[in-house]
Amino acid sequence: MKRFQWGMIGGGKGAFIGGAHRVAAKIANSFELVGGVFDIDFERAKEFAAQENIDLKRVYPDIDSFIRGELSLPATDRITVVTIVTPNYLHYDHAKKLLRNGFHVICEKPVTLTSAEALELKELVEKNKLVFALTHTYTGYPMVREMKRRIEAGDIGSLQRVDAQYLQGWINPIIHGGEAKLAVWRLDPKVAGISSCMGDIGVHAFNMIEYATGLKVKKVLAVLNALKPENPLDLDGNVLLGFDENLTGVIRSSQIATGEENNLQISVYGTTGGFHWEQENPNVLKMFHEGAPYEIITPGYGYLTPFAQESHVLPPGHPEGIYEAFGNLYKGAAKAIRGEETVPGQFPGIDDGVRGMLFIESAVKSNTEGNVWVSL
Repeated sequence: MKRFQWGMIGGGKGAFIGGAHRVAAKIANSFELVGGVFDIDFERAKEFAAQENIDLKRVYPDIDSFIRGELSLPATDRITVVTIVTPNYLHYDHAKKLLRNGFHVICEKPVTLTSAEALELKELVEKNKLVFALTHTYTGYPMVREMKRRIEAGDIGSLQRVDAQYLQGWINPIIHGGEAKLAVWRLDPKVAGISSCMGDIGVHAFNMIEYATGLKVKKVLAVLNALKPENPLDLDGNVLLGFDENLTGVIRSSQIATGEENNLQISVYGTTGGFHWEQENPNVLKMFHEGAPYEIITPGYGYLTPFAQESHVLPPGHPEGIYEAFGNLYKGAAKAIRGEETVPGQFPGIDDGVRGMLFIESAVKSNTEGNVWVSL
């Protein structure tokens, strides 16, 4: 099957997330990286391109040059899908320009800095009939997809509690050390937006909850913590979630949980059972039953739902990880770009981006206004 000519904005030399996207695209086997705006430093961008054997004629100094250059090529030769892996504040401007000029977009989260910007992108996606994929990577894990399908099928009854956490500790030594805090862009409001902890990782937990349960959070009550008065953004927080009168939940998230690495977990409880999944042990899904031992569900078996089976390509006992989960999102996006049929949950889209921004804004507003309930 012919591969898409693919471009990237950002993600050049030394960019971890850029490398992750490139591995994911290779796993999906539907994308060929042929050009882009790889670095704010044009010389570094060209150095990166040379390392990747990319034609220097397809390396551009900025987004406007990229669009002009690609649109000057015959339609059969130009880049058709672009991945955005820049700091948060550039997502909106780049995505808007790309969508207006007919490019499909794959974007890192959060999708924009405000919900108003996200809604504007949603209008462009729908108007121009383009594919927009948002890389909430953890939705690509087979056992998350198995949990989603089993919840949809009613295997644990009516839902009555949801609990998610996302704990990291990487900002802890920065806050307590001598490094200039704003040198870390995620702590700079001008670059990261109105939130650090909730905007970077809390939103992943929020997305995981809505993805796995199929439900929409209606309101939030947040208590956020910047730890020190001089810190401009939240580094830790707890958010109560309201779905309806019979279903509540909570998100616990932190970037100052000393020693934690990437501890994302979700638990969903229904009237007859429950599920528990951990990102650091992603090939195990626990299923709880009333009055009976819990099950351990792992990938690669024929008893799994078709969605989980197609998301794991190796035999049982051969673990897959974050790159394969990433690759599943790229596979889903490729199917959509080709016009093939996709199933619900194949990849997060612009609607997930809008929901994420509404969550971040509502959590910050709840905290600012004295820890009160705020509707999304």
